[in-house]
Amino acid sequence: MANGLMTVSYIAAAILFILSLGGLSRQETARRGNFYGALGMAIAILATVIGAQVTGYALLIPAILVGAVAGWVLAVRVEMTQMPELVAVLHSFVGLAATLVGYSSYLDPNAHLVGAEKTIHEVEIFLGIFIGAVTFTGSIIAFGKLRGSISGKPLMLPARHWMNLTGLLVVFYLGSVFLGSEGTGGLTPLIVMTLIAFLFGIHLVMSIGGADMPVVVSMLNSYSGWAAAATGFMLSNDLLIVTGALVGSSGAILSYIMCRAMNRSFISVILGGFGTGGGTSSAAAPEGEVVAISAEETAQLLVDAKEVIIVPGYGMAVAQAQGVISEITKRLRAKGVKVRFGIHPVAGRLPGHMNVLLAEAKVPYDIVMEMDEINADFPETDAVLVVGANDIVNPSAQDDPGSPIAGMPVLEVWKAKTVVVFKRSMATGYAGVDNPLFFKENTRMLFGDAKKSVDGILAHIPS
Repeated sequence: MANGLMTVSYIAAAILFILSLGGLSRQETARRGNFYGALGMAIAILATVIGAQVTGYALLIPAILVGAVAGWVLAVRVEMTQMPELVAVLHSFVGLAATLVGYSSYLDPNAHLVGAEKTIHEVEIFLGIFIGAVTFTGSIIAFGKLRGSISGKPLMLPARHWMNLTGLLVVFYLGSVFLGSEGTGGLTPLIVMTLIAFLFGIHLVMSIGGADMPVVVSMLNSYSGWAAAATGFMLSNDLLIVTGALVGSSGAILSYIMCRAMNRSFISVILGGFGTGGGTSSAAAPEGEVVAISAEETAQLLVDAKEVIIVPGYGMAVAQAQGVISEITKRLRAKGVKVRFGIHPVAGRLPGHMNVLLAEAKVPYDIVMEMDEINADFPETDAVLVVGANDIVNPSAQDDPGSPIAGMPVLEVWKAKTVVVFKRSMATGYAGVDNPLFFKENTRMLFGDAKKSVDGILAHIPS
């Protein structure tokens, strides 16, 4: 392919990626945004593969086929509840790729750069490997936390911030040694830096509690973008630079928005909880009487109500109850009941997780409200259904300054006339914090699997 045609193809792919990000910003246009992104990636891959710089098709084509088949299988088999883990794993692939490309670029026998060009290229290699290594191990730890194989509680090592600072200072020193080396003499400081970066990524994410994991996923998305951009600089690939910058900046912006919505410091989250004590709650364990309710009683409560708000959480995704909830919503609205959904910015374990599930269940977009839009309406609401949510409706965030989620804005469901909480048991949520909501006088507990519970409710609401 001629260089001019490749440039045009890369520009077209970059425009499609920008349109993709624009489309993904709204539920109504998300499907179109996904299409633009897939088309842009197809153009980018095709233009790169048939470019003049690419040879060795005997190895390249089988690798592409294996990757395509693996991606197809994952897309078909992975459920929405497993999507956060999949995203974390994909981030780790980007980080590992950036690390390997960095070493490949440094050991390339055909590279004969001198002077300023050599220095700039080595800086690109060093930064690319550092960002890639941090992204790789950080994403692996995030995968483990999201999957539940690693505890969601933050790891609070003594003097952890001094450890991070010391590690960074050592990395800066190794960088100066690396840049001052001739030939491949900088390989040793490069390897040592990579090992430190691996540990850095592990420690950063291990220091972050479960309540902040959606922000971590978003931030790792940003890291993977910057790693891709660094790879683009190393390979002199303009499209990788542009795409990486788009992903990196959009991920950072989303993380910042989510941190503001959670009343968290952006810097404290990305630095592994800097400025947070991570201590234990100062309040005693909640006490009181738990009042259970049946599916039939809940159905009657909903039918008699004038206004209903449904607050979904990760438990709804696990139970795959969104389809039945959508049908309940239709029946209630047909009877004149005003039904809306309240979505917390970090509901689920991935930004926008609940929105995607509700859109998949064909819940109308106009009744899906963000936390800031609906929080003031709870005092006038007759009934609230909390389906599989816990930490995002926990009053401790406002009432207990010593709580690990203190200061995090929550959906104030307890202000409604009646709250029905769907729970399998009285266990704590992902952040491991007791929830006093369960013991309030206007709260009713509907125990059992969420899917069976909503099926029971639907059966008692006439169509």
